[in-house]
Amino acid sequence: MSAANRIDVHQHVVPPFWSDALPAFGGDPSGWNSPAWSPEAAIAFMDNQQIATGVLSLTAPGITGWQGTARRDMARRVNEYTASLVQKRPDRFGNFATLPLPDVDGTLDEIRHAFDALKADGVVLLSNYHGMYLGDRYFDAVWAELDRRGAVVFIHPSKPAIQTIDGIPGPIVDYPFDTTRCAVDMVLNGVMDRYRNVKVILSHAGGFLPYAAYRFAELANAVRPDAKPPADIIESFQRFYFDTALSSGPSALLGLKTFVGTGRVLYGSDFPYAPARVGASFTAMLDASDALTSDEKAAVNAGNARGLFPRLDR
Repeated sequence: MSAANRIDVHQHVVPPFWSDALPAFGGDPSGWNSPAWSPEAAIAFMDNQQIATGVLSLTAPGITGWQGTARRDMARRVNEYTASLVQKRPDRFGNFATLPLPDVDGTLDEIRHAFDALKADGVVLLSNYHGMYLGDRYFDAVWAELDRRGAVVFIHPSKPAIQTIDGIPGPIVDYPFDTTRCAVDMVLNGVMDRYRNVKVILSHAGGFLPYAAYRFAELANAVRPDAKPPADIIESFQRFYFDTALSSGPSALLGLKTFVGTGRVLYGSDFPYAPARVGASFTAMLDASDALTSDEKAAVNAGNARGLFPRLDR
């Protein structure tokens, strides 16, 4: 392997109290099962894959099945649990705090608690909340507060408001599709232009965005009178960061490098929702890639992430 100090920006925490309660609050509509997980298993996986630190996030559907104060309470409980893991092993774990969206007032309170009290490394947002995407003006107050803090925002895909294909759970194809929908929605509705202090990471190499970005830019300009010129739309798309979780195959890496270079590409494993053997396979593809130089691989593995997370750089 090419590096012993990877920073994994796409690694999940599975709090036992959350996974035990999830079936009573709608379960996971994507059709994917919650895997067995423990901090010890996570560290063992990281040691095997030469990952120094995993920045933990709660995966979809997050806490969207909870309602009212119960949703706020579960967000707080998840965040304090994850912060306790970081406190015990600050060298091995980071924390993307969960927010009780679409509850905006509760989210603003949780942002303050997560950053000021828990010292979170960033926040995780889902690509859509009950069919509403992150470019909707409904979320402006949240983006404004995250922008004020210069926050790192990790966007994890969620199930779009469509039926899954029979026998094909949502994470296989619907998740990269929804990441793409979210990114296009954010750019065409001006989020990436209005809130330039936020550092936004798209999961799974941005879904289909690098492959189809010029299609989106040209067609948006053709049908929307308020759209920016295509070149400006492409520039906004290139302002995202992209992780390599399940996305370091030869065609994906070459396409991603062609579209955005390597300075905004970050290592991701998707453990434990991607089984350890699958994560190891994609890591091996990254290490063996002819698309990246050794210096570029070092940047993807850790260097780019250290620029986003000063705590880990120290």
